[in-house]
Amino acid sequence: MKLSFLLLCLSASVAFAQSKKPATKPAPKPAAATTKLPGQLIYEQNCLTCHQANGSGVPNLNPPLRGTDWVLGDKTRLINVVLKGLQGQEVEGDTYDNAMPAHDFLTDAQIADVLTYVRSNFGNKASEITAEEVKALRGK
Repeated sequence: MKLSFLLLCLSASVAFAQSKKPATKPAPKPAAATTKLPGQLIYEQNCLTCHQANGSGVPNLNPPLRGTDWVLGDKTRLINVVLKGLQGQEVEGDTYDNAMPAHDFLTDAQIADVLTYVRSNFGNKASEITAEEVKALRGK
């Protein structure tokens, strides 16, 4: 009798377990979209190593990109730094030992995007640079 009762209980629990729907995990929440501007991506790929994530530069090696006349001032000069590079030039009263290589391999739009990003980030508030402005200087 005991054996038949145990078998009956066992078959009932198996039947019950099979009738239950398997537990489903809640759908994962989508990660917050981190949309980066094209200029930010170009900065991260080409500029961040020398000028740092916050645009502070590296003392005596690479100049800062925040709050300087080189960034906020004359667009032509800034565009030419990216197109032609820069070496041995005093920046805001300080000398920096590392040479800035030319980044003329970037397209006009990429240079405009990255310079607009730099001129509007790191506490900077300056007007955008257009691909047309870069194109006009590249040809000179």
